Amino acid sequence: MDLNQWLVLAMFLTFIVMLFRGIPVVYALVGVSLIFSVFAFLVLDPNKKLINEFIDFHRTGVSYVKLHANAGRFFGGIIKNPILVALPMFIYMGLMLDQSGVAQKMMRSMQVLFGALKGGLALTVMLIGIILAASTGVIGASVVLLGVMGIPTMMNQNYAKPIATGTIAASGTLGILIPPSIMLVIMSDQLAISLGDLFMGALFPGLLLGVLYIVYIIAYGLISPSSMPVPENREPISIKVVRDVALSVVPPFGLIIVVLGSIFFGLATPTEASGLGALGATLLALASRNLNGKVFKDVMRQTLNTSGYIVGIFIAANFFSYILRRFGGDEIIENMVLGSFDNPYMVIAFILFIIFLLGFLLDWIEITLIIMPLMLPVIQSLNIPVEGYGVVDNPSVVWFAILVAVTLQTSFLTPPVGFALFYLKGVCPPGISLSHIYRGIIPFVLLQILGLLIVFFVPQLTTWLPAVAYGN
Repeated sequence: MDLNQWLVLAMFLTFIVMLFRGIPVVYALVGVSLIFSVFAFLVLDPNKKLINEFIDFHRTGVSYVKLHANAGRFFGGIIKNPILVALPMFIYMGLMLDQSGVAQKMMRSMQVLFGALKGGLALTVMLIGIILAASTGVIGASVVLLGVMGIPTMMNQNYAKPIATGTIAASGTLGILIPPSIMLVIMSDQLAISLGDLFMGALFPGLLLGVLYIVYIIAYGLISPSSMPVPENREPISIKVVRDVALSVVPPFGLIIVVLGSIFFGLATPTEASGLGALGATLLALASRNLNGKVFKDVMRQTLNTSGYIVGIFIAANFFSYILRRFGGDEIIENMVLGSFDNPYMVIAFILFIIFLLGFLLDWIEITLIIMPLMLPVIQSLNIPVEGYGVVDNPSVVWFAILVAVTLQTSFLTPPVGFALFYLKGVCPPGISLSHIYRGIIPFVLLQILGLLIVFFVPQLTTWLPAVAYGN
């Protein structure tokens, strides 16, 4: 290994060590970038070629022209980016729906509808998770909401703790894959591909995971009925029950139609659709009489905090990637990945495996912002023949992005940095430990891997719908 390769490896290792020391990810990214840029300036670059694009030293002092230009590059690339404008709108939409009372209504009505089935309560939680995923895109709110509603009821019904916690954690994380998803918004920007293509391409894989979860729950209820018992005093199914279910499901489903349908039929861009979604979520909260000044203020504050957190990481990751590229990191990583295997499909599998391992240590935001841009030249150079039906631009990149999205979903469920696990633990009663949660998510992680394999071998799942949407 030459010096540049050692420096690239040292940058990543220093970043990981800082995270394990408890340093916030934004500070870790910026800190590593500053440390290695100063090191390069003092030791490796006496002529100052490396950092002259940041600061130009003159006899009279410091010229801020290039520093200002780079600040404009970092901030302008975010603030003026039309794709990223959709980010706070989708976050607002999800948080406002959390306050609308829609999920609580669905929980009460669907629990009665599926009460006679073995595992009916778990099935109810899963279906609500799928609906919330397609209408929010924010996993933290979904996991907490499902945990608050589902855990007490499941414990009162004598559900086994692992199946109860696993169902809630897995269903809550579907929001990061099923559109509209904030992860897909960021991927679209990092890979320079259509957000509409990503939304349409992720729909079938997301629903596929939901179907796999549902099949598993039904099978588990039949095989081990004692783990998911049927309640003794259950209300009989009647027209009133069916009507209540319909009234609770139609509003969020209608919002999904408005958001995704407007994109699908070309009536609105994804950014415009995010505005429609935010407006629709506000109207739903208003119609449910749950919208007041306090709720609106809380939603706005949480939207600002979440958006600010993501934008902060976005800027820090851009800084980190810039320094990494100055060391030739992009070429080093590209040559390393391409040199690992001759078969292009094995190269894809190798990248996904590395991302899966990184999911144990890093959040999806860091992986998306740092790794995805580095992998883009690799994917483009492989020339994998993915059918785009003459409509989808860069179909192999769209397919790869969805594969990564499915893989990254596991990062929410894999310890030690599985954020969904800690969201859930925070709302669980004292009798439920992290070991119960860890045991519960194992089968769902395996199902995610199965879904990943299906998408890997059937890439048409990710390109057919975008082709239909934009080919009309």
